[in-house]
Order: sequence, then C-alpha cells, then structure tokens
Amino acid sequence: MENISLIIILLSIVTALAQITDRIRIPYPILLVLVGIGIGLVPGLPNVHLNPDVVFLIFLPPVLYSAAWYTSWPDFKESVRPISLLAVGCVLFTTVLVALSVHYLIPNFGWPEAFVLGAIISPPDAVAATAATKGLKLPRRIITILEGESLVNDATGLIAYRYAIAATASGSFIFWLAGINFFYVAGLGIVLGLMIGYVFYWIHKITPNNATTDTVFTLLAPYASYLVAEEFHASGVLSVVAAGLFMSPRSSEVFSNRTRLQATAVWDTMIFILNGVIFILIGLQLPFIFENLGTYHWSTLLLYGVLISVVTILARILWVFPGTYLPRWLSKEVRSTEPNPGLRQVSIVAWSGMRGIVSLAAALALPIMISKEEPFPNRDLIIFLTFSVIFSTLVLQGMTLRKLIKWFGIKGDDGHEQEEELARLKVAAQVIEHIEERYTLGLSEAVLNQIKTKYEIRIQRIRRDQSEEKLTREQIEEFTRIQLALIRHEREFVLSLRKQGQIKDEVLRKIEYELDLEEARLELELQTSE
Repeated sequence: MENISLIIILLSIVTALAQITDRIRIPYPILLVLVGIGIGLVPGLPNVHLNPDVVFLIFLPPVLYSAAWYTSWPDFKESVRPISLLAVGCVLFTTVLVALSVHYLIPNFGWPEAFVLGAIISPPDAVAATAATKGLKLPRRIITILEGESLVNDATGLIAYRYAIAATASGSFIFWLAGINFFYVAGLGIVLGLMIGYVFYWIHKITPNNATTDTVFTLLAPYASYLVAEEFHASGVLSVVAAGLFMSPRSSEVFSNRTRLQATAVWDTMIFILNGVIFILIGLQLPFIFENLGTYHWSTLLLYGVLISVVTILARILWVFPGTYLPRWLSKEVRSTEPNPGLRQVSIVAWSGMRGIVSLAAALALPIMISKEEPFPNRDLIIFLTFSVIFSTLVLQGMTLRKLIKWFGIKGDDGHEQEEELARLKVAAQVIEHIEERYTLGLSEAVLNQIKTKYEIRIQRIRRDQSEEKLTREQIEEFTRIQLALIRHEREFVLSLRKQGQIKDEVLRKIEYELDLEEARLELELQTSE
C-alpha cells in the first residue's frame, strides 16, 4: 500500500506543478527536481529509494521509443555525421576528460572508478534534451541533432559503463577487445531492434483494425525490443531506438484513424507521467545520497561537485566547436553537402548538455562490493558527484538556454511553414481535380458544388478568403459520405507526397492528424443523422 500511495502522491504533485509551470516561468523539469529536493528534505518523511532496474526497464524504453517515433528518419540520416560525433565522440571524450580530472583533483580516486564516473555522467539525457527544446523556435537541424544525439548516446555511455565496472572488478582493461565488443553490442542491438520493429509491423498488418489492441501493441514494442536485446547482451537502448525509427514512418500504412487518435492520446499521457515522475525522483534522491557521505565535510563535497560539473560542461564545449568546424575545413564533401552552421547555433548545441535520470540510475546501480571482501571504491562519492552534475546542468544550462536563444536571436525555419502551406494547397487542388473526375456524374449539382466548395474554401482560407453555402438535411448526409471518401483519398495523396520526398514527416503528421480528427467528427455526424 505504501508504494501505491507514493505513486498517487507523486502523480498528484506532477500534475499540479504542470498547471503552474507556465505562470512562474521555470522550465518544468527543473521545477520538478527542485520540488523533489524540497520534499526529500522535509523532516520525518520516509526516504524514497530509486531502484535502478525500474529506470532501465520501466522508464527508459517508452521514453526512448517515443523520442525515436517523433524523430524524422530522413532528417536523422541527413545529420548522422554530427549526431555520431556527439553521441559517440563527445561521450568518449567527456568520459576520458572527467576521468583525468577526478583522478588528479580528488585524493584516493583510482583510475578504474574514475572512468566509471566519466562513463556515467558523459551522455546527456534524452528526456532532458526533449524537455529543454520543447516549445523553442529552433532551426529544425539543431533539434534533430540534439534529439538524435540523445537517442544514441545513452548506448555509448552504458557500454563504456559496463567495461569500466568490469575493469574496476578485474583490475585490467583490454582496449582492442572492448572496441570489438562495443561494435558487437551496438550492431546487434540495432539489428534486433529492426527485427522486433518488423515483427510488430507484421502483427499490425495481419490483425483486424482495433484501436485498443493496436495501442497496446505500441506499448509492448519498446519493452519487447529492450528485453530481447538485453537477453542477447546487446544494447537495449539502440534496439528500442531502431524499432521506433522503423515503425514510425510505417504507421500510416497499418494504423486506422481511430488507432492514431487513441494511441496519440495514450502516449502523450504516459510520457507526461513518466517524464514528471523521473525528474521529481531525481530530487527525492538527495537525502539518500547524503546518508552515506558522513566522512566528507559539506564544503569538500561542494567543491568536488562544482569542479566535476564545470569539467563536464567544458568537455562538451571543447568538443563541439572543433568537432563542428574541423571536418568542414578538412573535407570539401562536408562543405558541399551540409549547411554552414553559424557560431550562435553551434553555441546552443554546446550548451545543451543536460544530464538526467539515466546517469543517476547508472550510479545507483553500481555494485556495493566488487568481491566478497572488497567494497566498490568511492561508490558513495560517485553517486554524489553524479547528482551534482545532473543538478548543475539542469539548473544552470536549463534555466539559461531559453535566454541564450533569445539573446542570440535564433529563430525557427521559415521554410517549414511554407512547406506546410504548399502541401495543403497541393492536397486541396488535387482533391478538387479528383472530384471533377470521379463525382461529376450521379450527384446533384448542389451536393457536387458543396463538396467542391469545401476544398475551395480551404484554399481560400490559406489565401485569407472565405465562402459559405447551406444544404438540406438529406444533402448534408450525402455530402458527409462523400467527404469521408475524399478524406481517405486526401490521406492517400499526402502520404504519396511524403513517399516522394516532397514533404517531411512532421508536415505529414500534422496534416494526417487533422484529417483523422475530421474523419472521426464526420463519422459521428453520420451515425447521429442515421
């Protein structure tokens, strides 16, 4: 009963804070962390211990799957070079730099546990990255790079984390063997994720359209991908990401309009709850972390926390600027195929390195003993330093990111709105042409005119014009049936635009979602009239 009561209390707090976050102008994740710390410090309240297995199994798969689902594969593929440099290169660079700093700046901190700490805090968090950029008018390429990095970098960090723990326990580390295993774990994880994605795609294809069961399958997919990959000692993170990237562009083929509407609502609610609970749990861990640090003075801990946080932030900055401009200077192909990133945009990427729940869960998952007689060295200090980095990056970078974007005068892409407007005009014009070809004969002139008028009005609205007509009840019923048929044709045509590469996934989803809503409304009207 205590766990159930705790869950209900946390959900209530998360929901209440979501209602006031816009008024107080504090980013939602930061507010949750601060409130979690405040609750945890209240005397007499029981400490809330975070089980790392809960994070890796319950929280991580759906959050990563959702982020992958809303990531455009064409955009991801276009930005794969900078994403790889950040998700692999920057993570490993940060791991090494943090390990060097910890080993030389903190007494009695050996090399193995120093690399463990570096691997834990090196990857920025997927949830934090999505939350930090949500609602910000950033160029699409920056959002793609940040979100794409956050999808892949957890795998790099967790793989390095495993080998660092093994090196701590065994006292040895074979670099070439670790490199081979890295590619094995990552590659197998991607292959298994694609296979699981195809299995669920096949299931959706052969089963009857049922919004409830199809939604349940979307909830099962990330967990199946993660568990299968972990069973084969592959990367569960990359498996989930691969499955999400595989299924997302194919959802239009296998989901009905009711499934899309229901699944979207269910996933929005679930991700809201998971993200909220994740950040508040981070704050609630502070009392538990302090319990085991009695041998250190608070001023010493504060100094260590500030030093490692500064090193972590600087490591990303030191990597991002050379990693952005050196390839352009050295490669003509990069200069000709990729847009020239401005200094202000690169600065935003360098400053967007918030850490989150995965790092904390990895720290808490450290074994207490590395042998029957020897405890894991500096385990409690590693957990504290991880929390310090998470708190520092969330508060410092999260609080200043919006102001930095405003100060730099960075704006979103104008081409996106133009692309959306052009797509709407093309769809409406093509449907009018389709009406004239298919429905000229057999319909009354009033109904035919009204049907055409709907799409003519849509074009006129885009061009800031309007028009109206009225029909009898019988004509409205006939009009509604024709509209349903035309919506299905409209959806097929906009899907063909996406397949031809004329519009991006983001535009498709927005138009498709509106068509789904309109179709559901028309079906309800038709049922009511009958």
